[in-house]
Amino acid sequence: MATETPPLLPYAVDRSVDYKGFSSSGGWKCAFLIIGVEIAERSAYYGISGNLITYLTGPLGQSTVTAAENLNLWSGTAWLLPLLGAFVADSFLGRYRTIIVAAFIYILGLGLLTLSAVLPSVRAYDCQSADTIQLCSPDPSLILFFVALYLVAFGQGGFRPCVQAFGADQFDGQDPEERKSRSSFFNWWNFGMSAGVIVILPFLNYIQDNLNWGFGFGIPCVVMAVSLVIFLLGTKMYRYSIRREEEHPFLRIGRVLVKAIRNWRISPAVSFKEDASCIVSRQNSEQFEFLNKALLEISGSEDSWMACTPREVEEAKAVLRLVPIWTSCLIFATVGSQVGTFFTKQARTMNRSISERLEFPAASIQLSIPLAIVVLVPIYDRVFVPVARRLTGEHSGITMLQRIGTGLFSSVLAMAVAALVEMKRLKTAEEHGLVDMPNVTIPMSGWWLIPQLVLLGAADVFTIIGLQEFFYDQVPSELKSVGLALFLSVLGVGNFLSGFLISIIDKTTGKDGDDSWFANNLNRAHLDYFYWILAVLSVVQLVAFLYFSKSYIYKRASIL
Repeated sequence: MATETPPLLPYAVDRSVDYKGFSSSGGWKCAFLIIGVEIAERSAYYGISGNLITYLTGPLGQSTVTAAENLNLWSGTAWLLPLLGAFVADSFLGRYRTIIVAAFIYILGLGLLTLSAVLPSVRAYDCQSADTIQLCSPDPSLILFFVALYLVAFGQGGFRPCVQAFGADQFDGQDPEERKSRSSFFNWWNFGMSAGVIVILPFLNYIQDNLNWGFGFGIPCVVMAVSLVIFLLGTKMYRYSIRREEEHPFLRIGRVLVKAIRNWRISPAVSFKEDASCIVSRQNSEQFEFLNKALLEISGSEDSWMACTPREVEEAKAVLRLVPIWTSCLIFATVGSQVGTFFTKQARTMNRSISERLEFPAASIQLSIPLAIVVLVPIYDRVFVPVARRLTGEHSGITMLQRIGTGLFSSVLAMAVAALVEMKRLKTAEEHGLVDMPNVTIPMSGWWLIPQLVLLGAADVFTIIGLQEFFYDQVPSELKSVGLALFLSVLGVGNFLSGFLISIIDKTTGKDGDDSWFANNLNRAHLDYFYWILAVLSVVQLVAFLYFSKSYIYKRASIL
């Protein structure tokens, strides 16, 4: 019955039903369909973002620094907006409806982006006469371009966290076998996403660089529309999570914080009340101990409505425990944001010949990351995890934090290699007298950039997938979309941090007429210095992560 509406209530995973209210639904069949949806969506997103630096510095005529700052600002916004989309999904619309609404916004943004690329634009020289420069009104196509770009960010903000959480919802975390399947789901999710990007990105890069930007932006719009159709096809098969009839978790967590603050000065000699159904363990009780004061009861108090249970206190602690882990992964995201900006600009200066008449587009070097993921995910999921599972007893082979830490170490190596390769590129330009000839190809193969990208691909297999599973698993049951949005916000803040660092370093190093580290002429720039700074920051980040991980207490399913 196609007209029936799924029971789309805000989430908790007490029980799950299909669109008719029966319990037999979900599983790998639905999960693979949702992975297919994400393949299409990510292909559309990276079809736009992957070569955006070229469009900004080419047709739009922006400088390298301005383009990098605009790209980082947009990327950061796109990765932070999932917090808003996830809040709407978990509090009001539910994941299914949010996905549909966000998809329509996404398609509208891509359509307007295509329109902005085909409209005639007003350039500075159109406003000049022989002796005077006339004032021009803002370029309508440029305004439309940025409006469309941020509509895409809004659409992605609702679509991305909800569709991944909805896919993970197809497995029951309380069932031992389905819990293993859910852990594997995050691996194959990223495998499929990377495979899709590998297929479509070179095709789109070629069209955008050699044929037409309007056509190059239009194809992602069509792909996104196809992803929505694919998603709707599975409506009758999906597993929908049903909300528990209780207070929203944001209110519960907020009440715990308020109650703990109000009881701040009360002597700890007052007894804690106990909930027979949920006793706080000693280890959990000692962490964030100040929140335990939310359990204190004051005789004669009229605030009975603010009474907190041990389960609610543990829920608040579980959320607070995420903050140090979230913070200690920001530099990792800053490192990753260089791929679509400076790594691509470096590639444009290098020899990218495949044959005498054929060269690969500069943005295509980014394919090294999804290629590494496509190769490593099956090895990780089918070889490493089963072996590690027998040795450790962990359902996922190693713990989520161990997986994340391994990827952080790989990102340190990646930035060290990136710095060394850039030093070689600058030396090669100097040896061949090309320092002041930025438009001449440096006789150094673009393949030199591959090792750093492969290391970042390996880092993604461990850290990105580990963070996805970690934030989905460790938040309260009703906040799964918010959990994945927290993961995405790591990438958002990392992009903003990258833009901030670039702006500060550019202003500092470009004073008094000196060449900035990010000069438009990369042969006079010093990206190698910037990469060394990121490598050092990555080491500091890794040390901080190891410190916080050592004291982290995993969420207990019986409590949350």
